[in-house]
Amino acid sequence: MRTRIISAFPGTGKSYFYNQNKETTIDSDSSEFSWVKDEQGNNTKERNPNFPQNYIEHIKENIGKYEFIFVSSHKEVRDALKNNCIFFYLVYPADKRKDEFIQRYIDRGSPSGFVKLIESKWEEWLKECGFEMYGCSNVRMILPNLSDELSHIVASENGKSL
Repeated sequence: MRTRIISAFPGTGKSYFYNQNKETTIDSDSSEFSWVKDEQGNNTKERNPNFPQNYIEHIKENIGKYEFIFVSSHKEVRDALKNNCIFFYLVYPADKRKDEFIQRYIDRGSPSGFVKLIESKWEEWLKECGFEMYGCSNVRMILPNLSDELSHIVASENGKSL
């Protein structure tokens, strides 16, 4: 099975797509790997010293098992993917969709601190995403949802246009 690694910005629809396609998709939440766990298995506020390599190993273990592996869009993860020679698609919204995405975060019940962080870092983080040069294919999300973008990716890989 051909596996596509999708590093997608928050709010693009990873969870929605995953919930509709669990047999072919895994949604790998980096927070399960980036924090030390307590005795009950809950995340603490202490960073896991093995992150992001433990996350990369998890990704590698699932290549060939799923058509899509959704991974974090944090720069640290993108750099680790590149350093481990793992090709990925970086999916992020077009700049002009800021208001729409902020409303998505609010509508899905994201904490206000998260919404404010994204709002304040929007331009910086999208600019950073746009600078990816090698090891990935940039996909500036102009289609309404991630499902449409993934269909476009698969079709373009197969030499078809939608």
